[in-house]
Amino acid sequence: MQPDESLKSTLMTSPPPSDSRLAALGAALYRAIPALLAGFAFLAAWELYVDLSGIKPSILPAPSRILNQGWLNREALMSNTWPTLGATLGGFALSLAFAFVSSILMDFMPFMRRALLPIFIASQTLPLVAIAPLVVLWFGFGLLPKILLVALVTFFPLLVALLKGYEATDRDIAELLNSMKASRWCIFRLARLPSSLPYFFAGLRISITYAVVGAIFAEYAGAARGLGIYILNAKNNFRPDLVLAAVVVSAVLTLCLFGVTLMIERLVMPWQPSGEHRR
Repeated sequence: MQPDESLKSTLMTSPPPSDSRLAALGAALYRAIPALLAGFAFLAAWELYVDLSGIKPSILPAPSRILNQGWLNREALMSNTWPTLGATLGGFALSLAFAFVSSILMDFMPFMRRALLPIFIASQTLPLVAIAPLVVLWFGFGLLPKILLVALVTFFPLLVALLKGYEATDRDIAELLNSMKASRWCIFRLARLPSSLPYFFAGLRISITYAVVGAIFAEYAGAARGLGIYILNAKNNFRPDLVLAAVVVSAVLTLCLFGVTLMIERLVMPWQPSGEHRR
């Protein structure tokens, strides 16, 4: 077969990129079916229980009432969502930068790891309910204390994941680069940092699920606007339907951020097989 004919036959047999994207989307939707069915069954049972038991909406509102009230109050919910999102992204960016710099220092200087890691572990034992009011007292009611509290909640999983990834470097690759007189920074850049990527993204997925919760709790301690303040006001007004509507918004926000991390992981590591292919 001539080269042109071989190329033509390959192009004719391989699916176009749009078809492969559609197939990947269809596979993702197929994998989501069990979770969707479980969620639908839970909501249906909840709705049925509220209807049959006659429980008051002020105690346990039905899912239909939560969605209805959330839609009616969508402007207030959205105006309070943006401050929470800003605190979440700002705190997570600070957490990511601090974890990355700290991991490099600990990897290059083992005595820094022995000195700082116990302090970082101890920082995770601090109860947020106690430290949040103090941070607000020290830094005021602006955006800064919320960013700091989100960073405090999310940086440790990232730090541990990066350190574990550095340790997972293939020894043969490191020794090969060392035999070629590569500098320590070159070995880190070419071997240790790439080996940490799967661990890093695992830590990233864990941290991003804590970020929104940390921002809402920081708003509980003191803020002018945000989902935390909205939930607090709704609770004080005995409106559990609005409380749960804000909880739904925070859950959707967390799922969206989690999905963004998955997309970034696929872009950075396109060679990494998905969970479906690993099985």
